Amino acid sequence: MRSKLAAALAAIVLLTGACNSSKKRRIAVIPKATSHIFWLTVHSGAEAAGQKFGVDIIWNGPPAETEYDRQMQIVDSMIAQHVDGLAVAAAERNALNRSLDRAAELGIPVTVFDSGVDSSNYMTFLATDNYEAGRMGARELARLVGAKGTVAILMHAPGSASTMDRERGFDDVMKAEFPQIQVVARQFGMSDRSKAMGAAENILTAHPDLNGIFASSEPSSIGVSLALKARRLSGRVKFVAFDSSDSMIEDLKGGTIDAMVVQDPFKMGFEAVKTLVDKLNGATPPKRIDLPARVVHKADLDKPDVHELLFPGKT
Repeated sequence: MRSKLAAALAAIVLLTGACNSSKKRRIAVIPKATSHIFWLTVHSGAEAAGQKFGVDIIWNGPPAETEYDRQMQIVDSMIAQHVDGLAVAAAERNALNRSLDRAAELGIPVTVFDSGVDSSNYMTFLATDNYEAGRMGARELARLVGAKGTVAILMHAPGSASTMDRERGFDDVMKAEFPQIQVVARQFGMSDRSKAMGAAENILTAHPDLNGIFASSEPSSIGVSLALKARRLSGRVKFVAFDSSDSMIEDLKGGTIDAMVVQDPFKMGFEAVKTLVDKLNGATPPKRIDLPARVVHKADLDKPDVHELLFPGKT
């Protein structure tokens, strides 16, 4: 009787072990928001990595990039579920610090992507070199306005580390390299295209002879485009946008946008997941990974590498 019981218990242990070993790892990917094309493309990259490396991707984020408390709640929920890895794009650089401390205490590896935090409790920071991307935008706008005149900047939202770095890069280049260009206005779009449009219209009203505008994010860029088209200023006010969407590409073709500084959100999502998979498999990912941005003009749209960047996975 005892031998039969022991055999049964052994079978249960073996079965339980087999079930546990076959259970897929879960990686939570939490963007700043879920509503913009940029984040949808990040999602596609993360899912592609999940399929390639055999892990489940849990995708969840707030509707808008200014919902800091909601993002914190989602991060804390994923930590409470004890996911195997956490990739997060911080909407505000300080809001998630305590959450990252808890993840570290529980041994959950964290990759911060796109936008940085003031905490050191993360494994890898993976993002576009945003400061350099802002410098690229400044130099392109300076070229378009002939290195003189007045320009404005439509910023993103306070506390967003990635866009603050772009804006700082833009300002530093204008001050250091283009003394005949004056930055006469700056306003926040607050991650909302309607608010960004209103802010752009305020700038255009206050500065009717404005020569150029730089926008530091997708919603700010769309808002500027809407304002320029509404006022029939396409082509007259030079405009360097940031990121891309279908409507922005059409505005680039139509001449409302003169150039776009473009990131690679698909690669960002893919690589964020890959760093966590590497860690779970015993490797040590780099502490920092920088992804380059690229300036795209209308003439570049037919280039295969640009097409792949703007439309990943689409022929």
